Amino acid sequence: MTSKRGFTLIELLVVVAIIGMLSSVVLASLNTARGSARDARRGQDVKQIQTALELYYNTNNSYPISGWAHSSGGASWTSLETALAPYIQSLPVDPINTGSAGYNNDQYAYSYYSNNGTPGQWYMLVWELENSNQGFEGSDGSTNCGGTLYHYGNGSNGIVTSGGTCAGQ
Repeated sequence: MTSKRGFTLIELLVVVAIIGMLSSVVLASLNTARGSARDARRGQDVKQIQTALELYYNTNNSYPISGWAHSSGGASWTSLETALAPYIQSLPVDPINTGSAGYNNDQYAYSYYSNNGTPGQWYMLVWELENSNQGFEGSDGSTNCGGTLYHYGNGSNGIVTSGGTCAGQ
């Protein structure tokens, strides 16, 4: 009687199934980590834009007036980038940068607005996170010179509104 060495087909299928399940768990975790990394970059990008806007204000006694400008493209974003050129090498864009505006769900773009009430004395930036983050969403909102609070997020949908309060107040 001879003994055969090796694995049965059932044993091989079980091993392949286990490896498949483990790899799907690892890939899901990796996607969450990538989204969190992009969110961290978004936070840094917005701080850079805000710093450039404050430097612009210190020089010109007003913020750039544009109405809406979106990083996903358009003449308004280019005009904003030109206005801020002395203070920032180039305006950052969202790591995904898809969609038309940062205030719609699943529209990953930075949106800038200024020109409400007292032109050039207030601005807001609206942007979206991939993963809910109370560190950003907990401080959602920007109040214009007329006292109106703008906040496109609801505290859990990933949309964040940040900006300066009315200058001089």
